Amino acid sequence: MAYGEREDLRAAESTLKEAGFIVSQLCCSRPSCFDFAARKNSALIFIRIQPDIGGLSANDSHELEAIAESFSAASLLIGEQAREKPVEDDTVYTRHDILAINPRTFENVVLRNVPPLIQANPGGYYVEIDGETLKRKRQELGLSVGGMAELVGTSRRTIYGYERGMAKASVTAAYNLIWALGIPVAKPVNILEKARTHRKCRILTTAKLVFARTRLLKRIFRKFAKCHITTVKKAPFDFVISVPEEKMRIIGGVADDKELELNKRVDEILSVSRVAQAHPILITEGQEPSGKNILCISSEEVSKIKNPEDLIASLR
Repeated sequence: MAYGEREDLRAAESTLKEAGFIVSQLCCSRPSCFDFAARKNSALIFIRIQPDIGGLSANDSHELEAIAESFSAASLLIGEQAREKPVEDDTVYTRHDILAINPRTFENVVLRNVPPLIQANPGGYYVEIDGETLKRKRQELGLSVGGMAELVGTSRRTIYGYERGMAKASVTAAYNLIWALGIPVAKPVNILEKARTHRKCRILTTAKLVFARTRLLKRIFRKFAKCHITTVKKAPFDFVISVPEEKMRIIGGVADDKELELNKRVDEILSVSRVAQAHPILITEGQEPSGKNILCISSEEVSKIKNPEDLIASLR
């Protein structure tokens, strides 16, 4: 890890703690798609620090999405550059569906509750307009759609698009609307918004990729296939099981008897589980961590588990 990246990690961690977040320890025992997790009240977020946000791979972003979705959490990328161009202040970028901002924008959101307004895409910068506010204020001012369009120098069709949420405005057009109406009409971007639930096919694809890595994890996936189980390759843990009826999530690691960094990885699993309010378990083929407060289940014991209730009972 480069010096600048370490500094960015420390700065982000410091910002979160100053704002009252609980922050997990850095996840670095093995390659991970996120650097740490953070929680404040019901807001949970998985954060990746990437000096150039363009360097986040598609595989890492898909895994980060899957993890965030499994916890009903947000995911966020923080970086200073986008393909060697600066990441602008008050602007939200997207890299493979992961929202990305620079450290200054991150501080504004977390410490000052000032969300960004501008969104960047390959075609330029735009602002999402609050259509209901726009329509209400236009009517209060006694302006027709045509009158509003003439006042801000655009077409009736564009104003209709803004009001119905069917069109986004350029930054200049948004400023013109604000000037004409005398009130803010730009919708802020909520970077702490929970992950959307439309990536099931990618999660299943990830699961199939993981199958080849360990037979023990394959057995676990088959045993809990009827549950909400997400398997991952690039995180301290190997799977997440959601049990909605119990309002419970289980973070699980799978370890063989040859792993050299097991104690360090278990520390990270425990740390993330505390922040994510999940139950940690470790399934082993003989090796157990020393002095760690984590439930260990041997590969032989896995065979005796018939259903999720058996696993929940062992946790309790």
